[in-house]
Amino acid sequence: MLSEYLMIGEITKPQGVRGEVKVRPCTCDPERFEGLETVYVEKNGGYAPMSVVVNRLSDDAVYMNVVGVTDRDAAERLRGTKLYIDRAHAVRLDEDTNFITDLVGLRGLADDGRDLGRLVDVMQPGGNDVYVFKGPLGEVLVPALKSVVLKVDLEAGEMRLDGKRLDEVAVFDED
Repeated sequence: MLSEYLMIGEITKPQGVRGEVKVRPCTCDPERFEGLETVYVEKNGGYAPMSVVVNRLSDDAVYMNVVGVTDRDAAERLRGTKLYIDRAHAVRLDEDTNFITDLVGLRGLADDGRDLGRLVDVMQPGGNDVYVFKGPLGEVLVPALKSVVLKVDLEAGEMRLDGKRLDEVAVFDED
């Protein structure tokens, strides 16, 4: 089941003395924060809305104020807070693109019958993402290439992979 909320960033520290915070975005495009007025934070087992004002963007950070937070001490208490957006207001993705949060937890199955286990992480080193599976074969690193990933079925909780291409490009770290 897909989560109703998607993590978009994490408050890393206060910025200045008037309650501004620095946010590390969890998106490849920080410009998605422009015009953002409401984020959600985990609270009491659910998600609570929080009003924000985005002040400026840089390549690796977003600077914003949380409505009602007016000094450095209050901003410091927000350090480590993860920020979410509801799926209804998330950016629309291309047909063959998924949110990382939707991929983590999928079972990796090769068309030759091998079970790679569960997708536990998606690394983003640069050129293309790398899927990290952990399971019966140990840790397996798989480049996110169309020639390797045959099908992503979020409803079934599976990612189908080309076994022959896996042997050519995947890294198997058998413990």
